[in-house]
Amino acid sequence: MKFSPGEANPRHEDDRLLTGRGRYSDDVRLPNMAYAAIVRSPYAHAGITGIDAEAALEMEGVLAVLTGADWDADGLGEVVNPGIVIKPPLPKPDGTPFVNPGRKPLPTDRVRYVGEPVAIVLAETPAQAALAAEAVELDLDPLPAAIATAHARDEDAAQVWEAFPRNEVFVHRIGDAKAAEAALSTAPHVLRERLVVNRIHANPMEPRSVTGDYDATRDHYTIYGGVQRSFSFRDMLAEKVFRVTPDQVDVVPGDVGGSFGLKGSMNMEMPLVGWASKRLGRPVKWTATRTEVLTGDEHARDVIVDAALAVDDEGRFLGFQAETVSNLGAFAGFFGLAPAVLNLGSMAGPYTIPAMSVQAVGVWTHTGPVAPYRGAGRPEAAFVIERMVDLAARELGMDPVEIRRRNLIPVDALPYKTALTFTYDCGEFEAVLDKALEAADYAGFAARKAESAARGKLRGIGVAMCIETAGSAGYETTELKFAEDGSVTVLAGTTNHGQGHSTLFAQYVSDRLGYDGAEISVVESDTREIKDGVGTGGSRSAAFASAAVEDAIAKAVAKGKRIAAHLLQVGEADLSFDSGEYTVASSGQHISFQEVARAAFSPDMLPSGMEPGFHEYGRSELGGPSFPNGCHVCEVEVSPDLGTVDVLSHVLVDDVGFEINPMIVKGQLHGGVLQAAGQILMEDLVYDEDGQIITGSFMDYAMPRISDYCSIEAGSHPVPTATNPTGVKGAGESGTVGAMPALANAIENAIAERGAKLPDMPVTPFKLWSALQEALPAKAG
Repeated sequence: MKFSPGEANPRHEDDRLLTGRGRYSDDVRLPNMAYAAIVRSPYAHAGITGIDAEAALEMEGVLAVLTGADWDADGLGEVVNPGIVIKPPLPKPDGTPFVNPGRKPLPTDRVRYVGEPVAIVLAETPAQAALAAEAVELDLDPLPAAIATAHARDEDAAQVWEAFPRNEVFVHRIGDAKAAEAALSTAPHVLRERLVVNRIHANPMEPRSVTGDYDATRDHYTIYGGVQRSFSFRDMLAEKVFRVTPDQVDVVPGDVGGSFGLKGSMNMEMPLVGWASKRLGRPVKWTATRTEVLTGDEHARDVIVDAALAVDDEGRFLGFQAETVSNLGAFAGFFGLAPAVLNLGSMAGPYTIPAMSVQAVGVWTHTGPVAPYRGAGRPEAAFVIERMVDLAARELGMDPVEIRRRNLIPVDALPYKTALTFTYDCGEFEAVLDKALEAADYAGFAARKAESAARGKLRGIGVAMCIETAGSAGYETTELKFAEDGSVTVLAGTTNHGQGHSTLFAQYVSDRLGYDGAEISVVESDTREIKDGVGTGGSRSAAFASAAVEDAIAKAVAKGKRIAAHLLQVGEADLSFDSGEYTVASSGQHISFQEVARAAFSPDMLPSGMEPGFHEYGRSELGGPSFPNGCHVCEVEVSPDLGTVDVLSHVLVDDVGFEINPMIVKGQLHGGVLQAAGQILMEDLVYDEDGQIITGSFMDYAMPRISDYCSIEAGSHPVPTATNPTGVKGAGESGTVGAMPALANAIENAIAERGAKLPDMPVTPFKLWSALQEALPAKAG
């Protein structure tokens, strides 16, 4: 099958994956492999006074039990978060620079959250390892714990780290605080609201699994496991943990069965299995149970926002102010600070708000670390501004669409520097709004609402504009490695975990070089085969990978032209190239690129001085982000007797620039909407006051099924960006960014006629029913 950019082709990788030819983390099978189980802390905060492994070591098949003392004895280092690039560095409240505490995979002094690894048990089988882990006795001295985000900074809260008084990690400020305060102090209307974005979990279908294989003859570690950024993981493991050079470590992601940002963080089991393999002299595998996923993996979101929006009598926005308090857990994960600070600029929305300021505070608690999750701060920011806009519309008695329209950035104002951190390069925000309203039949809502009322139901409609940053300044690599039979393998620095990267590469290689899809293979982020790269995250891959593969293709075409000219006995200037063929203008003679590629391996068919073989390296370097944007319109029906929410329609129109594959774009948007709906309606990772997770299995942690939502109508309004050569803006997170506020606004729109206020997410039936009951007028007498 031929592919071309811009076409809605079927996914290139699906046949391989659906026929069982994928190789996921737990599929790795190496000779003489041992298995690991992790002993985890049952307390949120406790001193470690002893670990007794005697009974475990006597059990059948047990090979070893390793602790933090063994780690230290072997002279290994700490897992060090590479942090995020912010200049100047994030300041602590006292003004000194924030320095992230390092983390040993196994602590020796104290544990700081339920589920923290304390020891690793190695055995001949997974079952033997799991049984032995239960036999390891931990002598722990329980200590007070700080759990709730809202109380982490209380004077009497337990301290997570002594170097951070009141558990305050950093205080980061953007915008103009004086201008924002002045706008709020003089505005005729100021809306204030506390918005709580609850803690959830990514829950990919593939749980974490990792295999370590140490080769003593080479003093070399190979780590197999699904990760998003294998090169940075390799470098950190080499330099900080194992204390070797990067060429002594390889990271092999293989196929990754979902991530949503979670596998952009390094789980502690990754360095542990590498170390355990060296200790045992054989490969070691660990695979998480689903409960370990929920308790031991990094979590997401968990932020409280106090926001204020100033408006005039005509509904024009005058100023905005917010303080965010982000719960980082007990440790800052590999990119754990990113959601708290990098995407605060999205609170500006696509609006002309003249004065804005945001203060972001990070706090430690005795809970699991927090990592980026689909959107990594963008959905939270969009939720804040779009909820505030709806509150302003209700205060002024305005239509929610009209107040948005009055404040949208006009096309002729672009590029537009917001009052926060971003400069939007392009977009047609009002056109996107109009398309979405027409597709949702916004004008006919009143009649539908009346029909619902006749049946005793409350009908609501919610609108949300959204804009986000996708990617950032940086680079990516792609190589084209041709074989003697003319087939080609794309070696890419990106990492696919469901986005359809293989299809992206196949579309460009097929269209430009004339290849059939079956002749194209793709390998991503395998450090054994790929020189370098960055990886995947933040909706960066479409822009960077398409530019990098175009660069490699251009170099391949140029080299091929030399060979084609030699074979056809003409000058290079006489040749044109199009759709995989070199053609002589004067005679019409032609030769395919694949014929040229095959000839490249025969020395007697090459120009003088050209070495046999064909391998081209492409690289893209982009100077800044793009800004996907869109509008979501959601319609719901609420049962006032039951508190249930029936989502009737969800329409969105997104501008993600040039759509390399419109079918994949729609799939990304659909998935993002469902994940946003999960957070608004049901997902909730709950700790009790002692730090115990009480939603530690799928019996307690709810996620939406497709039957829990309506069919999603995804439209597009592409406005190509000039920030990258192919004009793409990134689509992986847009669905989640816009859907969270749209669904929340729809629910509140439904219950507002009863005087009820939207509960904090998740908006469960009980919470919604209770809000409606509280809003009922007091009975006489």
